[in-house]
Amino acid sequence: MAAQSILGRITQMARANINAILDQVEDPQVMLDQMIRDYTSSITEAENAVAQTVGNLRMLEEDAEEADKAAKEWGAKALAASRRADQLRTESNLAEADKFDNLARVALGKQLAFEEDVKNYAPTIAEQTEVTEKLKTGLGQMRGKLDELKRKRDELVGRAKVNDARARVQDAVKNINVLDPTTEIGRFEEKIRREEARLRGQEELTASTIDAQFETLDDLARDSEVEERLSKLKVSSR
Repeated sequence: MAAQSILGRITQMARANINAILDQVEDPQVMLDQMIRDYTSSITEAENAVAQTVGNLRMLEEDAEEADKAAKEWGAKALAASRRADQLRTESNLAEADKFDNLARVALGKQLAFEEDVKNYAPTIAEQTEVTEKLKTGLGQMRGKLDELKRKRDELVGRAKVNDARARVQDAVKNINVLDPTTEIGRFEEKIRREEARLRGQEELTASTIDAQFETLDDLARDSEVEERLSKLKVSSR
């Protein structure tokens, strides 16, 4: 995947307005779970691509360093050959002096070639460095968005659980309202009152029976007294 293509994709995902997206779906949690999977997959893919881009940049930098090193080495060789040629000329050894001057020219040519390579590497390295930094920044933003998605998902799951609990409470309250506990209590109280009245009736009935028994005893006592007095009257009249 080309670096610019990766960068465009990273930028698009990093700028995603999560809340706006969630407003357009019926089940935000399902959408968030899918987005988390997509972001995780995209981040992994982008990380691999960015790693390759960074690796290519490092190779370019190494090549530029090698070219710069080679240019300096050939420059040193050219200088050494030129000095040797000058020394040989002082010794009137012109043929050997020309030979070393030619070697110096060859070395200078190679030095120029490697310096040209270094110059050519420079804009490419600068461009790749800029792209690499943008890719790293974009990846950081994507990771931030992924964390935001996870927090949002956890928040929604928590809120959904709270709402479920509230709904269960409301259902229970509705059921209680339907049952009308005050009516049930009233019915139970009325039942108890009826039972209490029945027991009082039984107690009164029992008490009446006892009173009647005692009244019977009183009647017997009176009858006995009457008979006794009657007997005394009879005796006194004789």
